Amino acid sequence: MNEVYLSKIQQPLAVPTEPIWRLSVQQYHQMIELGILNEDDPIELLEGWLIYKMPKNPRHRAATKLTRTALETIIPQGWYVDTQEPISLANSEPEPDVIVVRGNTRDYLDRHPGAFDLALVVEIADATLQRVGEAHRRYRTLKQRLYARAGIPVYWLINLVEEQLEVYTQPGDQNQNPTYQQRQDYQVGDEVPVTIEGQIFGVIAVRELLP
Repeated sequence: MNEVYLSKIQQPLAVPTEPIWRLSVQQYHQMIELGILNEDDPIELLEGWLIYKMPKNPRHRAATKLTRTALETIIPQGWYVDTQEPISLANSEPEPDVIVVRGNTRDYLDRHPGAFDLALVVEIADATLQRVGEAHRRYRTLKQRLYARAGIPVYWLINLVEEQLEVYTQPGDQNQNPTYQQRQDYQVGDEVPVTIEGQIFGVIAVRELLP
């Protein structure tokens, strides 16, 4: 994308009053295949919208690496950990910061992992104080909703601003506003269980996830 276009998509826009055509995941893939979008474009498809991805600072990068390392010491055979790669859902293709995926990388040479393939998705919120509201709306509302709608069993939000881990479980009814039925917050001194398909395989100290 050129710089002029990027400057436009970063500006806050009013909600359209006219009907809007939303993209399907297939159409999004076609735009990538045709070169209209490329891997350097800072966007992801969320509920049919092309959404500008929030920038990542050094603490975000560190938390991503720490989380991946911690999970890799615990997850059982038959699963693997990946970072900042796309997953395909019904009308979205987000790129979570960390995911725990069934199988191995070679199982996904012709497609991205889908909801059924995932045991855990992790997002990291590291916004500055000026952008806390925007970050919380995205991670506690938009992404929580689409992960719950997909039936992904566990969603972790590593909240660097408040230095806590928010764990969301039990995705609710798949209606127009799905959400997780349970939320539990873990502080720096706590340990969080790592659960895959209802079985706990170990615990991680929250301080191990925080830079």
